[in-house]
Amino acid sequence: MTEPQTTAEEAGPSAERRTRAQLANQARALSEQADRYAVTLESLLSVLRSSRMNDRGARETATQIAATALVRLRTSTDEHQDPLEPVVGAFSRLKEDVQPLVRFGELDVEFVEPPANGRALPGDVAHAARAIVRNVLLVLVNAGEARRSRVHWDCDGLNLLINIRDDGRGETQPHDDVLRPVSEHVTALDGQMTVASTPGWGTEMSISIPLDPVSAPAPLGGLPELSEREREVLNELARGARNAEIARTLGVTEHTVKFHISKLLKKAGARNRAELISLMH
Repeated sequence: MTEPQTTAEEAGPSAERRTRAQLANQARALSEQADRYAVTLESLLSVLRSSRMNDRGARETATQIAATALVRLRTSTDEHQDPLEPVVGAFSRLKEDVQPLVRFGELDVEFVEPPANGRALPGDVAHAARAIVRNVLLVLVNAGEARRSRVHWDCDGLNLLINIRDDGRGETQPHDDVLRPVSEHVTALDGQMTVASTPGWGTEMSISIPLDPVSAPAPLGGLPELSEREREVLNELARGARNAEIARTLGVTEHTVKFHISKLLKKAGARNRAELISLMH
């Protein structure tokens, strides 16, 4: 008996969804590679600037860091995420990721281990949590104000709880551009982020990420109705404009632009701007 043939009309939407999912995965992979490159390059700079090492030791250490990064790149470990990661194992991978940066940089980082009996993390949550902490530590290193930082993971059974404290000037605000990649990542995961700064005492950042799977990015054509302003912001993003430029073009504040971008990310289920733009195309 001949099986019924699938018509082009029936196959079209399914093929389009697969294509958009592939684009979203590519955007995530590119974002992850950029994170790793940034950590590796900052680690190399920390080694070469270190006053605790002689020239020979610095060259040998820098070579080792670069070789390790190349091996990781070739094996692409995070491109094949495990469905579940024990929370302790996921935290250990985070420490391994930033170990050169912490060891040779000027920022002293204390890692507080999560409870060993905590709920296992979905692979995408563990992956995102490591990227978020790496980004925050890079912000602290680049600012050069903090000397100490404390990274703590915990789990309440429903959410992964990330707490990061530093002893910087205490002037960081939730809507600062340096935190944009972090806030967008958290928003796309349906998470919550609070930033509490005390001048002269430092900053505490608290992040909560749901452990239930986040829905895959939706085709932009299937999103809830976008407002005229959201479409304007989306078009500006597509041409590569930054927040300040979008604000000038549309005659609004940067805070308003960030608000609309957060709404677009949440509607699309995208984790960052690159993923959102890839879904547009």
